[in-house]
Amino acid sequence: MRYSLKQLAVFDAVADSGSVSQAADQLALTQSAASMSLAQLEKMLGRPLFERQGKQMSLTHWGSWLRPRAKRLLQDAQQIDLGFYDKHLLSGQVRLCASQTPAEHLVPKLISNIDNDFPEIRVALDVMSTKSVIEGVIDYQYDLGIIEGRCDDNRLNHEIWWRDHLTIVASAHHPFAKREVVTLSQLEQAKWVLREQGSGTRTVFDSHMHPLIEELDVWREYEYVPVLRSLVENGPYLTCLPYLDVEPFIEAGRLVELNVPDLKMDRTLSFIWRADMTENPLLDCIRREAQRMMKGKPRVM
Repeated sequence: MRYSLKQLAVFDAVADSGSVSQAADQLALTQSAASMSLAQLEKMLGRPLFERQGKQMSLTHWGSWLRPRAKRLLQDAQQIDLGFYDKHLLSGQVRLCASQTPAEHLVPKLISNIDNDFPEIRVALDVMSTKSVIEGVIDYQYDLGIIEGRCDDNRLNHEIWWRDHLTIVASAHHPFAKREVVTLSQLEQAKWVLREQGSGTRTVFDSHMHPLIEELDVWREYEYVPVLRSLVENGPYLTCLPYLDVEPFIEAGRLVELNVPDLKMDRTLSFIWRADMTENPLLDCIRREAQRMMKGKPRVM
């Protein structure tokens, strides 16, 4: 075997960051040492792995072919370092990315449980739209993702964690708030503020609404749920959000859940990870703890 794990680690870090200097910082190497390792790897393999564009590096065809295979070797090496599956031996970092709803309502409790039971595991968390979570896991930026709804990309494994539903809400002074039933024709005439395109919530909403109503009067689209809640609470709008996001506001009387018999929007919150990833005890541990957490609390339906 002509190449080393160090050389593969440098290759992987450069592929992640697009920069030799950033890869060197990540691996605690000098930039010259990282550059030398990468040059030696390319020379031994006889193929260029990156295209150089100034200081930025992008993968060649050969680099893209090597990347998942290098990932698997590095993950296997990490498992050897971790040892057996005893929880006291589990250590290392997991790069987790979650969409907004699970990040706000479920992930903090999950991380707290991990910190208590597996103190040597470090969970690095980013929060993005479902579309960006999927892209980040596919592109190796994250080890594990949590998304709203399904993902059918065959490059990813998919495991349901939590069940939720979307609900349409209005302010307590909205004309629809006093109605026992709200019809589709009334929804068509309303003013809407919604999550942005690409969010899991918007994808589920559109997939259920468009077959029933061709076009809605959408006034604003925002990324942040608190902005939408505040607009609806203080204005003449309707919105559609996960029940997890509006439950306390409904209970406090600040928002009203509308009864629309013709519309049922169940959805799931799910883990995703790359299908070409070898067994990883850290990811297994997090998913196992998440399922245990779900059993300890009623699902939101």
